[in-house]
Amino acid sequence: MQIIISDTSCLIDLRKSSLLKAFLKLPYEIVIPNTLFEEELLKFSEHEKISLLDDGLKVLDLPGAGVLRVIKIEADFPALSIHDCFAFALAESIQDSILLTGDGLLRTVATKHQIEVHGVLWAIDEIHKAETAKVSELLDALKLFESDPTIFRLPNRDLKAFIRRYTPLVTKK
Repeated sequence: MQIIISDTSCLIDLRKSSLLKAFLKLPYEIVIPNTLFEEELLKFSEHEKISLLDDGLKVLDLPGAGVLRVIKIEADFPALSIHDCFAFALAESIQDSILLTGDGLLRTVATKHQIEVHGVLWAIDEIHKAETAKVSELLDALKLFESDPTIFRLPNRDLKAFIRRYTPLVTKK
């Protein structure tokens, strides 16, 4: 089973749009570095974190060599947060994994290192393909992303294209 290494931005966006459970039902092993789980999901209650684990989210520690790699990445790319460095190092250490992030610089660095990288819009498409949520729920999420000023990571042009693509799918059902 292919592994998705998620940073927190996409998990937060999926939570806001009530699609987190649908995302965790995808036919992937979905993983987050332990530092992100403990330190970045601050608005998630303990109950929500336990639910994430119960729904299949895996939390992984980086071994000692991985932590050394994080230090090197942080030195090479000082604009990345330490948590982004942990997500990158974990994705780099797991062959054929996918890095899921909304961070533009992290996406650029991952792509330069031949790591497959996607964002929340890709996750929406994967949820649609796997039919783990209704199309109407996906369209509602996309419209929420469009209207939410705190979700600034999504390219407006791409978001509008997704809304145009999903709108007729709702009216067909």
